[in-house]
Amino acid sequence: MMILVDSSFFIALADRQDQWHDAGKNLLPSITGEKVVISDLILSESVTIIGRRSGGKAGERLYHYFIDNCEIVFADEQILKKGMAVFLRYDGTLSVSDAVSVAIMDTKNINRILSFDSDFDKVDGIVRLHG
Repeated sequence: MMILVDSSFFIALADRQDQWHDAGKNLLPSITGEKVVISDLILSESVTIIGRRSGGKAGERLYHYFIDNCEIVFADEQILKKGMAVFLRYDGTLSVSDAVSVAIMDTKNINRILSFDSDFDKVDGIVRLHG
């Protein structure tokens, strides 16, 4: 099965000081054997934040983890248009990145997301794993 995994999960795992670090470690077994899907926006956000918090080498390690272990969906024009429709449907209360994640989930028929971002709870048809 496929699951979309949000940047909040990867950031929590990579940063021992993150408030969700322990919850992330506890949730890690729940995605074992799953096909992990991320967007290029999730990759960018995660690598940037970990790079800022822990240095460039830590960001680079996370980048290589994504390349080696995740299906990365690039936000092309079609996905961005769908994402903006989601963004408007929720009147801007989801970030553009989160709206693109929802669009990707719709496109790939994924109904589960691993995320510590409660904004996803307002999206009908999505089950958020969060500990």
